[in-house]
Amino acid sequence: MSDFDAIDSLLAAVGPQAGLPAPERRRELRERARLPKAQVARALGVSPSTVAGWEKDRDPVGELRTRYAYLLDGLAAKFAAETEPGTAPAPGPGVVPAAEPAEPAEPAESAEPAAPGSLTEPAESGDGDEVEVLTVPEPCVLCGRPAKHRVEGFTQHLDPADCQTTAPAAPAPAKPVSTTAQPETAPPAQPPTRPSGRPHRPARRAFQEPSGPVELIGQAVQAALAEHHGDVDAATAALLKKAIPDAMRLLDETRKGARYDIVAHPWIPDILKKQTSRGADQIWEARPKWTRHDLPPGRHEVTALDINGAYLSALKTHLPLGQLEHSTGLAHDRRRAGLYLITPPAWEHEAVLPNPIGNRDEPGPLWVTEPTLRLLLRLSGPKHGLCEPPEIHESYTSGATENLLEKFRIALKDARDAAIEQDDEVTLEYVKAMYSKFVSTMGESNYNRELYRPDWMHIIRSQAFANLWLKALKAHDEDLMVVRAMGTDELHLTGDWRRVFPEGRGVTEVKVKDTYTAGTDATEHTETAGEGQQ
Repeated sequence: MSDFDAIDSLLAAVGPQAGLPAPERRRELRERARLPKAQVARALGVSPSTVAGWEKDRDPVGELRTRYAYLLDGLAAKFAAETEPGTAPAPGPGVVPAAEPAEPAEPAESAEPAAPGSLTEPAESGDGDEVEVLTVPEPCVLCGRPAKHRVEGFTQHLDPADCQTTAPAAPAPAKPVSTTAQPETAPPAQPPTRPSGRPHRPARRAFQEPSGPVELIGQAVQAALAEHHGDVDAATAALLKKAIPDAMRLLDETRKGARYDIVAHPWIPDILKKQTSRGADQIWEARPKWTRHDLPPGRHEVTALDINGAYLSALKTHLPLGQLEHSTGLAHDRRRAGLYLITPPAWEHEAVLPNPIGNRDEPGPLWVTEPTLRLLLRLSGPKHGLCEPPEIHESYTSGATENLLEKFRIALKDARDAAIEQDDEVTLEYVKAMYSKFVSTMGESNYNRELYRPDWMHIIRSQAFANLWLKALKAHDEDLMVVRAMGTDELHLTGDWRRVFPEGRGVTEVKVKDTYTAGTDATEHTETAGEGQQ
């Protein structure tokens, strides 16, 4: 399929200026055509967040600008033809002309507003998701054929057997027979001439869905190996270079039909902006950097454990969904997440456990993330009673969910597990690069312009640090001596750690990175091979 065939499919389903209209007009055209951002994004080969940016305050460039203008011109021409004098407005996709006006139904809440003429009723699917039953069928986002249900804002067939996504081409849906005579209408306006001058082709169905997110990873690896004639090193190097755009594509794939849209470029407060060109913002991530100063007398056998997939596990964390909102003097709300200015409590256990806010020399308030605050609140609770609650002065928060990136995380975890089981180092390195670079470039980075969420970056990193701290606490509670805790993945212990932590390469397991002796007259030091940082 050429670059423009997918766009033709969209125009054929709903029905020409070389420049771009204003962002508000772009959104108006798309919404009037009842095209979800995800569908437009797949036709143009970008992410839904990019389309959202174009509808807000950004412009595409180069070939993308030409193709986007082609789509918008076609939509504008389609709607102009429908409103010409003497021309009856053509019904939108999936809308059946009614002989009598339908009785209005109570509007149902949905991720996208109900389209005109598609009255809905709320229902429940088997897995608890909200499903709207459409009284007027609309095109399925997967196969284009009329469907009667909308799940989380996306019209689709509930029964996979009804969704003909594997057909070689999708014919235009047959018009329903109506007993009411319809006035003759003028022929629709011709679509614009393609910028390349290529002749117009019959429209084909735009989107052939891949079999699943994990298959995207496998397909990319196989394509790289084929391109480099089986050269493992060359294929790996090529995959690492495209890890960021591939991670964004995987994210979009795992967000299809999701309840919440990702706000990719929200307004951010000054605390998240770098204070100098090479400096940092004001957020404290509470990175552990602690070594026990006083060991009991004698020599101690120490094992340095490597925590597998630390950033991958940290993708499961409470992330703010929308733009951060400022508040002062409010207690912590577990339904929200964000950044908090707190005065941390005194920590009196430095001799045996690291401070949960990390090594901080200066006293007074500081800005911390959701995972750090939740860790402090947990430690101050009745179960542990290790410190006083932190004092919250002000915050920037939004409604939140812990599962925003869960399908993305699971897809990466499954691919990682399969690569380890099959001794597939190419896929393993590729997956590591995808999740580590995804986290590191979602802040202010020239390598990922599709997602600008420095708040998420700090929160995910802090979650990795909090996860390590909790492993140190678990070891301490099981009578192991904690000797060192560093970063996201390094924990040094004495004692029988295997009764506390399972050994292996999975994300719920740990592996030995180093063994050595410490304490009085400790001279031996033995290293063992490790898999690497992540």
